[in-house]
Amino acid sequence: MTPTDIVIEAHGVALLLEVPAQGLPRVLHWGAPLGELTADDRRALARGLSRQTPPGTLDAAWEATILPAESDGWTGRPGLQLRTAAGIVVSRWAVEDVHADADAVTVTARDETAALQLTWRAQIAAGGVVWVDAAVRNDGEGAVEVGWLEPTLPVPTTTTHLTSFDGRWTREKRPVTTLVPAGAVARQSRRGRPGHDAPTAGILSVGEPRWESGEVWGVHTAWSSDVTYRTDRLTDAVTVVGAGELLRPGELVLAPGDAYAAPAAAFVWSPAGLDGFAARVHTWLRSRPQHPAAPRPLTLNTWEAVYFDHDPQRLLALAELAASVGIERFVLDDGWFQGRRDDTTSLGDWVVDRAVWPDGLDPLAQRVHALGMQFGLWFEPEMVSLDSDLARAHPEWLLHDASHLQHDRSLSWRSQYVLNLAEPGAYRHVRDQISALVERLGIDFIKWDHNRDLVDSMHAGRPGGHDQMHAVYRLFAELKSAHPGLEIESCSSGGARTDLGILQVADRVWASDSNDPVERQDIQRWTGLLLPPELVGAHVGPEASHSSGRTTDLAYRMATSLTGSAGFETDIAALSADDLATVSAFAGLYRELRGIVHGGAVSHPDLRDPAWRVTAFTTADAAAAVVVVATVRSLEDARPERLRLRALDPAARYRVRVRGEIGPARSASWITPEWFSAGAIELPGAVLREVGLQLPALWPAQAFVLHVERV
Repeated sequence: MTPTDIVIEAHGVALLLEVPAQGLPRVLHWGAPLGELTADDRRALARGLSRQTPPGTLDAAWEATILPAESDGWTGRPGLQLRTAAGIVVSRWAVEDVHADADAVTVTARDETAALQLTWRAQIAAGGVVWVDAAVRNDGEGAVEVGWLEPTLPVPTTTTHLTSFDGRWTREKRPVTTLVPAGAVARQSRRGRPGHDAPTAGILSVGEPRWESGEVWGVHTAWSSDVTYRTDRLTDAVTVVGAGELLRPGELVLAPGDAYAAPAAAFVWSPAGLDGFAARVHTWLRSRPQHPAAPRPLTLNTWEAVYFDHDPQRLLALAELAASVGIERFVLDDGWFQGRRDDTTSLGDWVVDRAVWPDGLDPLAQRVHALGMQFGLWFEPEMVSLDSDLARAHPEWLLHDASHLQHDRSLSWRSQYVLNLAEPGAYRHVRDQISALVERLGIDFIKWDHNRDLVDSMHAGRPGGHDQMHAVYRLFAELKSAHPGLEIESCSSGGARTDLGILQVADRVWASDSNDPVERQDIQRWTGLLLPPELVGAHVGPEASHSSGRTTDLAYRMATSLTGSAGFETDIAALSADDLATVSAFAGLYRELRGIVHGGAVSHPDLRDPAWRVTAFTTADAAAAVVVVATVRSLEDARPERLRLRALDPAARYRVRVRGEIGPARSASWITPEWFSAGAIELPGAVLREVGLQLPALWPAQAFVLHVERV
């Protein structure tokens, strides 16, 4: 094959490939646009980046191919590992075809000796997200076991820091920034879901990443089960970053003619810091045809209002009250199905408990709809309790090694086990029970929970996580197809499954089981690195958080909820008349501002004091913005910093108002700026961008909302 060079460029991002005479293409550049390049320019650039000519060369891969391999002299982690009965496959690829459009390139290659075909495709999608898909097909006569297939792209060796994530239940998305580790390093999640401590992304930067400035290169794999994130910082080759599905030995074996398609990997480059990274992903998500188009309803979920104490009359009264204060969606949480008085029993038996609901859920659902609200219901379709009719009838449907289950029930988690949805009978059972209720009750919204890791998962005598996840995706999609308009929230004991894979079938995620607004400030901020606010459930919890015990003001809880898809997760019937009036005012404020919050560009003005959490939402034309200003601890200085709003138009003039519907923010009396006391100010955009506004000396856990409008 004659050597060629291919450049694709779209949405402010470029990808340059060199296709050599032998072997797979090499990626020479991923990042800033390159403009018009002639054929001579492309060849000269390839020479400008090339290694020495023989005989003065290193026995190493100078540039990484689209699938780095030891057979190329690559000394990092291979991009693909396959095994046959004869051992590890050493691939020797020959390119059969390269097809390039303005925004995409597809490479097809074959290994005749191993009888394999490789298909690799990169597309620069809306927002500038580079989606890389890779698949391998077995064209031979014997079985081929897939160890892994991980898309990678190169990043500049000048990058110094790597940011990924960690966390725990009720404190998800804790950023972890370190120096880029030397060598080939893989970080993995083995929970059958990404987990509360999920890596989520691998982001490389020059220096520690900032929100508003600096170049970053990152990857996220759109997969909702076990994952591997990898970096390869080698002394004699280009640095690469990548990610893929983690497969256990024996989990995926290709019979003759079978193919494996790796989960799509999203590669994101931004010259505008983490906000720029998020803007690219948000733009892509909002461009999808299935992205929620209707305004995100203000929701009330009953969990922290009643827990398992279901009383039909009390819940009917709660629905009446919810409608009167402006709630738009009423969701009945766990505890409605037969025998479910606590969390030790009944999962898998999705039948209404007539002992608690003698008339069924029909009267509640009908009344909720009559009040003009949507009706939602909680399910945990992927789980089963041993104390259930389902488990007693079909113990073989559990996704666990039967011998281990017989001898060691400590593998349960929250007294529950995993239902093997790759088993056709189990799949039909869950699908049909849920579908019947959706049809009967007119369910508009499902809160889909997933409250445990997958441990010792076995299906057909081999690890079962891969098949389970594909069955889950299929179940989401089938229910939504059968019931047009049905929306589903992905909850996984909070934020343990908040990835772009699940967002292909879900309509929003539940960011955390913590409704502590101090914790939520960071959980929602970092969840927002991938997901725009309209896809992130953010509710007002009780005054005393059930997960932390912290007590916070209603105004602070509401301000925090405003930065996502807002709602309530508390017993509003226990609120005072004054607080109920504030809830009603907040409902009106949410309806007024959600168009800006849920469609605007998200930014986080950089402030030195780590006590501040500022989140701004600005319309595409910079005509309006909503800014939520909050503290998570006491301020370091007596005189706080100035807030600069760099997303505004410097040539425009703006009116900035403090929206008082949520109630006042408490601040130290010695620093309460005049504009803040007055509640409004009018200034040119250039001043708000470059000089800013003096912030008040807020107490810890205080917040206020700014509404910025062009005049």
